[in-house]
Parts: sequence; structure tokens; C-alpha cells
Amino acid sequence: MLRLYNTLTREKKIFKPLHNKEVRIYSCGPTVYDYAHIGNFRAYICSDILKRYLLFLGYKVKHVMNLTDVDDKTIKRSREENVSLSALTKKYSDAFFEDLKALLIKPADVFPKATEHIKEMTELINILLKKRYAYSSRDGIYYNLSKFKDYGKLSHMRIKKLKVGARIKQDQYEKEQARDFALWKNWTEEDGNVFWDAQFIIDGKKKTIKGRPGWHIECSVMSTKYLGQPFDIHTGGIDLIFPHHENEIAQSEAAQGKQLVKCWFHNKWLLVEGKKMSKSLGNFYTLRDLLAKGYDARAIRLELMSAQYRDELNFTFSGLNASKARIERIDNFIKRLGEARGRESKRVSSLVKKAKKQFIDAMDNDLDVPRALEIFFSFIRDANKLIDKNEISNKQAKNILAFLKKVDSIFAILPEKKKRKIPSDVKQLVAKREEARKKGEWKKADSIRQQLKHKGFWIDDTPQGPRIKFIKG
Repeated sequence: MLRLYNTLTREKKIFKPLHNKEVRIYSCGPTVYDYAHIGNFRAYICSDILKRYLLFLGYKVKHVMNLTDVDDKTIKRSREENVSLSALTKKYSDAFFEDLKALLIKPADVFPKATEHIKEMTELINILLKKRYAYSSRDGIYYNLSKFKDYGKLSHMRIKKLKVGARIKQDQYEKEQARDFALWKNWTEEDGNVFWDAQFIIDGKKKTIKGRPGWHIECSVMSTKYLGQPFDIHTGGIDLIFPHHENEIAQSEAAQGKQLVKCWFHNKWLLVEGKKMSKSLGNFYTLRDLLAKGYDARAIRLELMSAQYRDELNFTFSGLNASKARIERIDNFIKRLGEARGRESKRVSSLVKKAKKQFIDAMDNDLDVPRALEIFFSFIRDANKLIDKNEISNKQAKNILAFLKKVDSIFAILPEKKKRKIPSDVKQLVAKREEARKKGEWKKADSIRQQLKHKGFWIDDTPQGPRIKFIKG
């Protein structure tokens, strides 16, 4: 059974979903003001492995990942580039989705945008105002941390150690200065035309305040709107534990009077060549930087998942080159399997059975991917030896491939089957045949079908229209 480490309890326990066989997951997504870097994608791949393994175990998964499309960073960048906030965030949201696809990260079921949930944020802030967990100030509406007695239970920090009276002006929070935090920020000239006129009930009176939401309130609203409260798992990097996830807990639990999340799933840092990634050190890389250097996305994915999620991952180019070689090793093995025509060996079934058990044991142990990868590549080595001895039949090769594909439903590192393109002349013939059929010109339609067959294509006529198939061979 799957055992997961819960940051909240600091224990590794058997995971049981709140809703029978459905698991509800919320992931803190990107702030869409720039291209996501490999540290971001390490977090998204860790969440992807978790999601894929839950699916492997037979659970249904409802996954939500937010897009922060309004905050200090997005507003500042839109002013620098002299474009509207929506144009800027669309550019980088589109780029993010392209990168997810390149790394074979399963998309979330919902990608809610902060700007599309201002009404719900206003409603939540009003609940907090009514319950006296929030108060109005000259520059916005703030959360009063002294009112929430459980503050610090996720990060295990004591509120008394936080600097009393200090507030954070921007979304780039400094831990040593954090105490009360902004729920709503009053409009300033730096915001330009980015603002909403929101109505709040302050001291029993309705008041319209021109401004925008704070960062933390976004996730409280979007997680519970789509997943309910409580939900099963909240994922993110350890850098988000404090203050972001602490503040989410404070907002949501104060408002609803019940637990926000059952299990908190946090991945550790990514270093580059043993150092913190930084533009000033010249070791800052986006996915696009690595692809431009000629590295395959599968090798990058393999490298980014090579450490257990709760361990630091030291990203190095020697490690990336090693992952590239391992991908080539996989591809060569798949090719050899396709050519296997040996005699049947009893060793094959026992080899598959043993590898499957070891693999599941490793993944059940808090997603021990390094151990699971070790089993995966050891299996390939042992199977290669059997091929060398001519001890794998074609039928057994297909069984081995089926096992690898099952494992790859989690890893996503096997070679993808390339989609064959349908030539334009074939499409034109199909269109002509369809036109002939509509006119009742059946001989002409049959003649075109034969032409298509000679070109290596077959047509299935369905209620939705003609379906083109490649003829094998």
C-alpha cells in the first residue's frame, strides 16, 4: 500500500483518500510572467509522478493547478514590456503548456486563473472580515495572524518568533519580516490599469475598494472551489511551506472552521552543479535553454526525476548526459525486443514477476523513484542477457514490452510512437470519394477506395464521417 510523507504531521503513513477511490490534488502552478525554469519543472514532475502512480493504483484523480496571472511580478513585467497584463500572461501561459507537453507532464483537469476568480476571493475576504480574522488598513485588507492560534503548524514555526507589526508590501515575501499579510491590496499608480472595484463589508458598512488580491488568497479560493474542503493532497516546493501554504491554511481554515488539506506533499530544492540556481551565477536554465542545447526532453525528464522528491536534486550536465545515455539504452532495448525471435524461456515470466513486485514496493515507499529506476534498468540488463542467449520468443517480447509500458505509465520515458502524417493527396481523394457517395456515385466511390488501397490506406465509413487508416505492411 502506498505510504506518503505528510509535511503537516512529519510522518510517513498509508495513504487513504477522503472520497473512496477518487483523489483530489491541488498543485501550486506558475506565476506566468516568464518562462518556467527547471527548478519549477522538478516540482511539476514530482507531482506528475504522484498523480501517475495514483492512476496506476487504480484511483481516479481530480487535479487542479492554478495560474497566477496577477501579482507584483506580472504587473511589473507587463509595464517593462509595454504590453497589457492579459497579453503578457497569455504568452507565458501558452509557453508553459507547451513545456508541460514537451516533458510529458499530464495536464491538470482544471487550470484556474486568478483573474477569473476575483468574485470568490472577495467573498472569502468578507467572511474573514466578518469573523474578525481580517481588518482594513490604509493600504489594503490584512489577515490578523494573532487571531489564528494554529498558525505555524505546517512549518512548525512559532508565531511569537515572527516580527510583531511587520507587514509585507509586495508578493515577494521575506520570512523574517512576515506577520500580518495582505488579502487585498489597494490600487497604487504602479498598478496602472490593473484593478478591480470590489465590495467589502467593513465594520458593518459596505465599502468599494479599488485594488487587487494578495497572492495567498488566490490558492485558498481556487483549491476549495474545484476540490472542496478538505481535499486530499496539496503539492508544491518546500520554499512554499512558509509563508504561502501556512497562509492558505490560516485563510481557509479560519473561514470554514475545518481542515484544508489531509496530506501536504513537498519536494526539495534543485541545485545546479552544487549551487543554488541564479541568473547572476550563470546557472539559470529554462527547459527551452536545454532543448536549444540539443538535449532530448525525455532525457531532461529522466534527470529531473532521478532523485527522490524529498531529497535535493543536484542537476549537472554530466548527470544529464548520463540520462541521455540511459534513454539511448532504453531505445536500443525496445528495438532488440521487436526483433526477438528466440525460443521460449521460463526465466522470462519469473523475471517480469520479480521486477513488478520490486517496482511496486519501491513506489509504495513514499515514491522511491531512484530505487524504482534501478529496478527498471536492472530488468532491461537481465532481459538483454536473455536476448543474447536467444531465450526470448516474439510472444514473450510482447509481454515484456507490455510490462515496460505499464511502468512507463508512471515514468513516461519510453520512445513515443511517431504519428504518421496523412499526405494531402490522400486527403483530397477521401474528400472526392465522400462527395461521390453523397451524390450516389457508388462506382466512382469504389474506384477511389481502390486507389487509396494501392497507396496504403483504408477507409472506414462511420456516422461521424470517413476514418482513414494505414494498411499494415
